[in-house]
Amino acid sequence: MQGAGAPRRRGPYSREIGALGRPGVILLTYALVTLGLTCLFMRFSIMPYLTRRLGLDSVAFGHLQTTFGALQLLGGPVLGRFADRRGARAAFTLTFLASSAFYLLLAAACSPALPGVALLYATPLPVAFMQGMPVAQMTIADLSEPQELPAALGRLGLCFGVGMIFGSLLGGTLSATCGMQCPATVALVANLVGAVLSFTFIPVSTKGASAHDRAVPAGGPQANVFDLKAITRLLLQSGVLPVFLIKVASSLPFGLFMVMFPIVSMDFFQLDAAQAGYLMSFFGLLQMVIQGLVIGRLSRRFSERALLRASVLGFVLVGLAMALMSDVLHFCLLMPGLVFSLCALNVVTDSMLTKAVSAADTGTMLGLCATVQPLTQTLGPTLGGLLYRSFGVPVFGHVQFAINLLVLLVLWRQPVPRKKD
Repeated sequence: MQGAGAPRRRGPYSREIGALGRPGVILLTYALVTLGLTCLFMRFSIMPYLTRRLGLDSVAFGHLQTTFGALQLLGGPVLGRFADRRGARAAFTLTFLASSAFYLLLAAACSPALPGVALLYATPLPVAFMQGMPVAQMTIADLSEPQELPAALGRLGLCFGVGMIFGSLLGGTLSATCGMQCPATVALVANLVGAVLSFTFIPVSTKGASAHDRAVPAGGPQANVFDLKAITRLLLQSGVLPVFLIKVASSLPFGLFMVMFPIVSMDFFQLDAAQAGYLMSFFGLLQMVIQGLVIGRLSRRFSERALLRASVLGFVLVGLAMALMSDVLHFCLLMPGLVFSLCALNVVTDSMLTKAVSAADTGTMLGLCATVQPLTQTLGPTLGGLLYRSFGVPVFGHVQFAINLLVLLVLWRQPVPRKKD
């Protein structure tokens, strides 16, 4: 029997893989992720402008973002464990239903006939279960061989890029031509379609037979989804905590900047909603190309630890350049290096952490990985807002340079294993 901290060995795939077969389920997973991310970036394109239209200032917007982050921070590991224990179908369906409830509240908040402020503050209620990416990562990890995992996870970058491009464009364009309620309504319908597709075509379990048997003993009770000790225990397994801390530390500075980006784009870059949408579409295009095409090829030529060093080095150099940034053109020139570092860090650390735990715990581990962004979203509005008001945009570059330089020094003292042929 495989130990909890041993490298994963995959058994035969579950009989419940469904009528689509393994390739079909993987393809549908990519499509569902793209759908969810498109709606997410439609939301990003209207939220700061909606809060301003309702008479709320940047502090209120920051409090709302903090609430979103705190709830997702709590919900990520729980939903990951739920996916491990109840299966991909239940997890995907729950995610899309929660997202549908969110966009229903958001669409109602856009209506002048309804109490918009109260409804806007109610939108965080379903956010804890809006965790489509870790569920998709678990599904891909369950259906991929270990040597294929970095490339398979990297293809999710194509989904992220497509979602960012179309979501940003649709959000900005629809809000400018049809009003802010239109993108929220379109996202509501799209998520209801996603819930139906998930319930109909995603198999009950994507675990291999041996992993599923460990997760749910035959004739035995289901493991407690809310067992926080079991969730925390994963972090204490060999090789997990150092990589997880590197993931958190390296991504935190840029995360602070991205949390404040809606304010930076309006105040510092002087962009309107449509222009901000175009900028995020460019960011998405870069991520689609780099994570979907470049990272997979590099992972076949270099070890994961070498790529991890390269990503942190990239953050150091880009952070130094961000400290000198003065307009949106400079930011566009920095984007390729920034996106490479971000994509390499996320793909490599997710792959390393997934391989470090048993197949029965991939969802829980990826749920823990998914807490990094909500952690930033929780701390970002307060900490990022304080830094921005006190020191301006260059401070984000200084913080990114300093923190990642320390991380790089730590990584440089560790030996890099050679890539096996």
